[in-house]
Amino acid sequence: MPESTHDRVKELTRQLETGIQDLYASGRYGEYLAMLSKFHKYSYGNIMLIMMQCPHASMVAGFQTWKKEFQRNVKKGERGIRVLAPCPIRRKLDSDEEKEDTVIPYFKAVTVFDISQTEGKELPAQIVTELTDDVEGYNDLFNSLVEYSGLPVTFEPLPKGYKGSFYREEQRISLAPGMSQSQTIKTLVHEIAHSKLHNDGEKRDRSQKEVEAESVAYVVCNRLGIDTSDYSFGYVAGWSKNKELPELKASLELIRSTAAGMIDAISPEKETAPPERKAQKIYTR
Repeated sequence: MPESTHDRVKELTRQLETGIQDLYASGRYGEYLAMLSKFHKYSYGNIMLIMMQCPHASMVAGFQTWKKEFQRNVKKGERGIRVLAPCPIRRKLDSDEEKEDTVIPYFKAVTVFDISQTEGKELPAQIVTELTDDVEGYNDLFNSLVEYSGLPVTFEPLPKGYKGSFYREEQRISLAPGMSQSQTIKTLVHEIAHSKLHNDGEKRDRSQKEVEAESVAYVVCNRLGIDTSDYSFGYVAGWSKNKELPELKASLELIRSTAAGMIDAISPEKETAPPERKAQKIYTR
């Protein structure tokens, strides 16, 4: 008896869970989180200052932090990036009964450097690796996915760090331009999964939503012959709360059914063609 779509999807979700657990077990994930914990979380204003002075910046820290925490030295002649650091002042103010401590907000300018301005010990590699491969039959596959989604798909600049976005209020999907074919397909499947799973406006934990969408993307792409494990394993691990993968396990059946439905709808090996539908417009901005 031929293996059913449900059985194939079940096996792929098992592989997904195993791959993520192996990532935890290897120690890479722990090393990566330990590294990130040493970096300050910058305010929106400081992020803008950093981008204005060093548009390619990815990780910034002070001179001594690079040296002591990461065993890296700022290269000779590098010009620092100026940001604002909180430096509140405590003063005692007289009240009717006694002196009270009052904190007065104050900021001072400090200098930080991007990792590209330093040299020394290598940092742990990122756990999410950009996909770079071409995809056989890319155009047909892309159009099939757009038709299945039932939504208009645009290519347009997105905020830094975003590869795609599903806009629930506008009922459309946007993709970042310039990605590889495999990254574009993976991202499109991820956003379609959001549109199918998270389109009811119900307030749910974001980590649950991201784990579900990326898990569907991994399963569907794997079934289509696109290996996204280097990206998806790290992505799901990054959103999961711990190595027991509670978000993934809570949604396994939902992930399976959603992935199976998408695979059946767009697979070239399906026996019957879907009802004829008006093609969705694909355009760029």
